[in-house]
Amino acid sequence: MIASEKQKIAEFLDLAGDFLSSGYRSAPKEYEFKDDEPAPGAKKTVESGTAQKDGVDTIEKVAAEVRACNRCNLGGTRTNAAPGEGVTQPLVLVIGEGPGAEEDAKGRPFVGRAGQLLDKMLASIQLSRNTNCFIANVVKCRPPNNRDPYPEETAACASFLQRQIVLLKPKFILVAGRIAAQTLLKTTEPIGKLRGKIKELSVEGMTIPILITYHPAALLRNEELKRPVWEDLKLLRLKLEEPGGGS
Repeated sequence: MIASEKQKIAEFLDLAGDFLSSGYRSAPKEYEFKDDEPAPGAKKTVESGTAQKDGVDTIEKVAAEVRACNRCNLGGTRTNAAPGEGVTQPLVLVIGEGPGAEEDAKGRPFVGRAGQLLDKMLASIQLSRNTNCFIANVVKCRPPNNRDPYPEETAACASFLQRQIVLLKPKFILVAGRIAAQTLLKTTEPIGKLRGKIKELSVEGMTIPILITYHPAALLRNEELKRPVWEDLKLLRLKLEEPGGGS
């Protein structure tokens, strides 16, 4: 057991003692705990190839905080949060709007019909969440009845997405849909004017090129959008193949 885990247990026991004795919370105490020494021959394990270190931010730490989050009302209506998934050093970070019914049930992003179409779109330009992409959303919990997320909900999730961008350091960001595009760029411009152009996103000293396209759910409703989306994907592939593009 690591020192921070021991501290949390001690704080819980202190709180329980205060409640049973007087009903009032006393000042929290700091204990000088130390990490347990690993047993001889024990192997350290990490998830997704990212080390978990006390005090160091990781993709897994962000995911754990997302799953426990109740910063906005969506925390009370979700079944499962969908923090994101993919490789930890992605060529492309794909950012969508938020989980739908399938995603809410499984706690994974883009796994319904729109997600299956997204996987095919990415595969058409040699991209995949299994090899060189990470998939995330601007809100991590499903808005009821798949309504648009409210501004306070995207604001509540903003720091999670920012931390993911900083940790993943993608070479490129592909933004799927109006809500995600307007949230990231802080604009009210319609997606028809935003898509198909290379823009830049600045996050904590990093400047990352981004490309906006229609959400795959929109393609399921309107097949006429398939051609402009294909043009967007070809542009992304072209940029990735340029010197320094990361491909």
